[in-house]
Amino acid sequence: MKKLLVSVTLSAALGAGSLLAFTAPTSAAVVCNKSRDCWHTTEKYKYRPSFGVTVHPDSWKFSGTRYHWNEHEGRGYWRNGLWVTF
Repeated sequence: MKKLLVSVTLSAALGAGSLLAFTAPTSAAVVCNKSRDCWHTTEKYKYRPSFGVTVHPDSWKFSGTRYHWNEHEGRGYWRNGLWVTF
């Protein structure tokens, strides 16, 4: 009986841990450069100040100014219409 109780408790703990891993919020952001090129990122990169980018929360909405959406996979940033990896 004790062995069954330990098995049930362990299974419940593993199930709860798995569920928590799938419901954890993802890290997302909108990044824009001085030329108003913006893109989404799912990783938190450390952008150097010389890159000239601003990181906004994923819920950020621009208004009144023209922005250009450019999506790209991987680590980098947009500069003068070109994707620069770092």
